[in-house]
Amino acid sequence: MPTLSRKSGLYSWTVSAPTDCLPIVLVVGDDARTVAARAKARLSSRADALIVESAAAEWPFTHPLAELPHGPVVIWASNVHRAFETAQPAHTRLVTTQGNYLFTEWASALASHGEATLIASAERASLMQHAPEVLRRRGVFARIDIEELDSSSDVPDARSESGMADSEAGSQAARLSAAFREADATTRLRACVAALDAGRTAAALVATASVCQEVNDLDSAARDLDEAIALAPDWAAARFERGKVWLRLDDMERAAEAFRAATERLPEFGAGWGNLGATLGELDRTAAALEAFERLLALDPGSAQAHNNIGVVSRELGRLSESEAAFRQAIELEPNLAFGYYNLGHTLFLQGRYQAAASAYAQGQAKDPDRNPVQATRLALCRLATGDAAGALTELQRASGALPGDYRRQVLADTSAILWALVSRKPDLAGWQAVHDWLTLELKKLA
Repeated sequence: MPTLSRKSGLYSWTVSAPTDCLPIVLVVGDDARTVAARAKARLSSRADALIVESAAAEWPFTHPLAELPHGPVVIWASNVHRAFETAQPAHTRLVTTQGNYLFTEWASALASHGEATLIASAERASLMQHAPEVLRRRGVFARIDIEELDSSSDVPDARSESGMADSEAGSQAARLSAAFREADATTRLRACVAALDAGRTAAALVATASVCQEVNDLDSAARDLDEAIALAPDWAAARFERGKVWLRLDDMERAAEAFRAATERLPEFGAGWGNLGATLGELDRTAAALEAFERLLALDPGSAQAHNNIGVVSRELGRLSESEAAFRQAIELEPNLAFGYYNLGHTLFLQGRYQAAASAYAQGQAKDPDRNPVQATRLALCRLATGDAAGALTELQRASGALPGDYRRQVLADTSAILWALVSRKPDLAGWQAVHDWLTLELKKLA
């Protein structure tokens, strides 16, 4: 199992990446026929095993993934990228079409069997578009034998074959797979509902519920997911999707219950812990949220978002050194993450390191195409704290000048409150009165 360790002090956040190798081989390249042939060649060394072909495009819409016979078994799947190809937007994307979820589920199934191996092939371009975590070796893919063919060796070979058809065109799973490639959500939903005519299976219900979320029919999504959970109570995907609906309904308690249920059923799936941590944070259960984010980080040490979230909850717990270290790690992993710099700036500000905080906020603004006005006001207060009162006032005026009335009033009121906290910490702060007077006048105009 992966482990995570922390030491007190700056820049000491360390995570031990998972080292145990899974019985999964994935060959990736530019030409489907060539990579399939290369992957299939690996089967030759497994003469002792029964070969079971599997249609990868159907994986997201099948539960359980496979019924495997006893004894040595090799699951052979070409065109694995087809499992991840979907037209759904990222914020509602069905969890079973996501790379880390599917391969974590496969890893669990292989471990339960004990004598099974998965050998597969995939197109590089499709993975880059739909499942970049595969090529980045993120999460479960850090533990998989991934062979990437270079462009010189990966050329089309007219004699090679893909190895198998993607799926049977008439099967329910195949129809759902096709539905999720439809560009229009309404068309996708009609296709999913039609596929249910073949049977109200747990997988079909979860898929349909996901599309119901896309079109904001949350009542239908909840109904379908409850039916799916009744059919497959131990399936993590149904619990995870139910948690997403509870989030949309702003019921954080039930969302947390659903995400926790998902982690209990598939504890190696990092996003389950990430969503649980975020939900617990909303419920102000900060210590529990930190524990969940640490579980995510142990599973996916390369997650900038995990480090960022750990920084936030560590700050809320008053552990500012650990918060700073986590934000710096997030920035190192994702240098263009504007909110990584903003969050670092906030932590440095609370430490009284105003010059460093101003620098972090300025870097965040430079990387933020929207130049977040709230964060710009924080930069202004950092400049005030470093003695640049004129620059602070100019920044405040620029950041708030074009905001609509209610939003502007809220931003300026929050800035005024932070200003008073700063003055209470630094009563000899030069130039604060002019900033205070301007804020007071603007707030009166907006009253």
